[in-house]
Amino acid sequence: MRKFVNKCIVALSLAVFSTVSLSAKDLDISAQDVAIKTNILYDAALTANIGAELRVAPRWSVDLSGNLNAWTVNSHKWKHWMLQPEARYWFCEAIQGHFVAAHLLGGQYNVGNVDLNFKALGTDFRNLKNHRYQGWYAGLGVAYGYSWILAKHWNFEAELGLGWIYTRYDVFPCEKCGTKIAKNKAHNYVGPTKAALNLVYVF
Repeated sequence: MRKFVNKCIVALSLAVFSTVSLSAKDLDISAQDVAIKTNILYDAALTANIGAELRVAPRWSVDLSGNLNAWTVNSHKWKHWMLQPEARYWFCEAIQGHFVAAHLLGGQYNVGNVDLNFKALGTDFRNLKNHRYQGWYAGLGVAYGYSWILAKHWNFEAELGLGWIYTRYDVFPCEKCGTKIAKNKAHNYVGPTKAALNLVYVF
């Protein structure tokens, strides 16, 4: 099931951008309708990330972002990867001003020895301190954002998304332990699904 969901997310992301590429060619979209970006919130958390956006109509664009954290820092394990395709409707003109969006997301994680001392919307993040969780997730959400024009080729973008995520995971007693204490557990998460402060370069 996990492999099937991950393949679906990747296939959908590729299909969206393949379709968009064909549409862009048919509509004779210029290079200035293409942007690449990095989320400085993820950068600050030592998570490598990159995003790309393409305008497909005067008020519509599609966005695809991905991130990867593949290391352990000071015994804190926060390993994960995620793909997040998104469709955006802009209130005025694509790639500037206000927008609303709908997105999918999916990936895998291996997290443990992380001190997050809070519980919200049915998810107890305090369990991450004394246990390690390894599994996969998939979900969807909606978002609102705004993109400020800084210069001819530079924008700054803020976005916040809310939604639902379904995950299945195994539980281990500590950050490096290999003995499972729970297997193939399921959880439904409702809450933030996207938070971004993006530095954007528009071609």
